[in-house]
Amino acid sequence: MPRSSPLRLGPADAGEVLTLQRAAYVPEAREHENLDLPPLVETFEQAKQALGDPACFAWGVRESGRLVASVRIVVDGGAGLVGRLIVAPDRQGHGLGSSLLLAAEAAAPPSVTVFRLFTGERSAGPLRMYRKLGYVETHRTPEKHYELVHFEKPRVRTGGPVR
Repeated sequence: MPRSSPLRLGPADAGEVLTLQRAAYVPEAREHENLDLPPLVETFEQAKQALGDPACFAWGVRESGRLVASVRIVVDGGAGLVGRLIVAPDRQGHGLGSSLLLAAEAAAPPSVTVFRLFTGERSAGPLRMYRKLGYVETHRTPEKHYELVHFEKPRVRTGGPVR
């Protein structure tokens, strides 16, 4: 399937991002028995505002015009806070999330020296992927009847963009 390079997303993409986000997070919500996950209750206006925030760098991948993956990195001092890494359910398991995350890391502003993210303890696929990409678990925090697993990864400087 033809896939484009990651593209910057902005407020105009909020509706499409929100639709993709809801489709991608429903299985996570079921796995964690929590339908109130922030990505599922985020409103259109909140998504539009987040995508328009100058500290938020959002990227997406399109296949034949369809948004199939996206990620947000919010810059907070020297940290890049990775969130909302999502892949369409029918495209999961094909490396889209990994390649998009690596591209977003490479494209983050130079001030970012470390990337941080978290996921639920029952998110087997994401847990595997983050570890494979060099993220190291730093701690866990309680959330309802499960734990959030927090990860960190120092920025790796390379001579060129990630392809």
